[in-house]
Amino acid sequence: MSSGSSAQGQLPPGKAAEVSDGVFAYVQPDGGWWINNTAFLVGSQGVVSIDACATERRTRDYIQAITEITPQPVRALVNTHHHGDHTFGNYLFGNAAIIAHDRVRDAIQSAGPPRSAPVWAEAEWGEIRLEPPFITYRDEITVHCDDLACRVTYAGQPAHTTNDSYVWIPDRQLLISGDLLFNGGTPFVLMGSVSGAISVLEERIKPLGARTIIPGHGEVCGPEVVDEVLGYVRYVRDIAAQAHAGGLRPLEAAYEFGAGPYADLLDSERLVGNLHRAYAELDGTPPGAPIDHDAALADMVTFNGGKSLTCLA
Repeated sequence: MSSGSSAQGQLPPGKAAEVSDGVFAYVQPDGGWWINNTAFLVGSQGVVSIDACATERRTRDYIQAITEITPQPVRALVNTHHHGDHTFGNYLFGNAAIIAHDRVRDAIQSAGPPRSAPVWAEAEWGEIRLEPPFITYRDEITVHCDDLACRVTYAGQPAHTTNDSYVWIPDRQLLISGDLLFNGGTPFVLMGSVSGAISVLEERIKPLGARTIIPGHGEVCGPEVVDEVLGYVRYVRDIAAQAHAGGLRPLEAAYEFGAGPYADLLDSERLVGNLHRAYAELDGTPPGAPIDHDAALADMVTFNGGKSLTCLA
């Protein structure tokens, strides 16, 4: 099965678009592996950025997009979680205060610098230097951009990772979700939890009543994306239960059931990694607890026809 991402060299550049007064989404097509979204708020005292990008080039392009809109410096950088597509570019933000959940700091340091082979196709990462957050919070922190309050809230339990946060701007009914939500891409919970992702979306994200959502990957959208992601994760939960009871291994389950109604989402091989996490939970492993990620990633490559996963970062 193909990962479904675009061919090398055909991706258009990221683009900043104002989605609410002074609030900009920076969307990078096609939203596949390592190609994330960011967001930024412009105020009289400076800019607040939500996440960085995966590579030096992409992060420099993002910073250039900010400077084309405002001469104000980036004074705060919020990381929604530790994954490198959202954090590898942290070091390029000069003297900005880097803010994230308590667990993000250790997770960035443990994950280490970028590496592609043998899982992903090689990318030009640039001269990446890890820059963990130096302001951390346990549950929630409020970041102000002039009179606009942005509530940065820990998801409360493992979901996409063990350290996810989302940014809620209640005055605008605007949500910056990080990778709790993907629009057009396959959700990924290998490093988090199937049950946790469902709980977070049902109990925290959906009740917010967001009208505008900047997802972690994919185009800016409305609240319909929450049900779409919930549907996918519930599908993973349900087929995992059937396959596990039938004695199939995660890779065998992926071949047997496939992605079903979600087959058109980008990077469909993530199904295998998600099934590895679902099986672990069925076996009694606590949500977010360490499992064999290398084995899961190897199975994803096998599901992808033995080819490295597409990486156009």
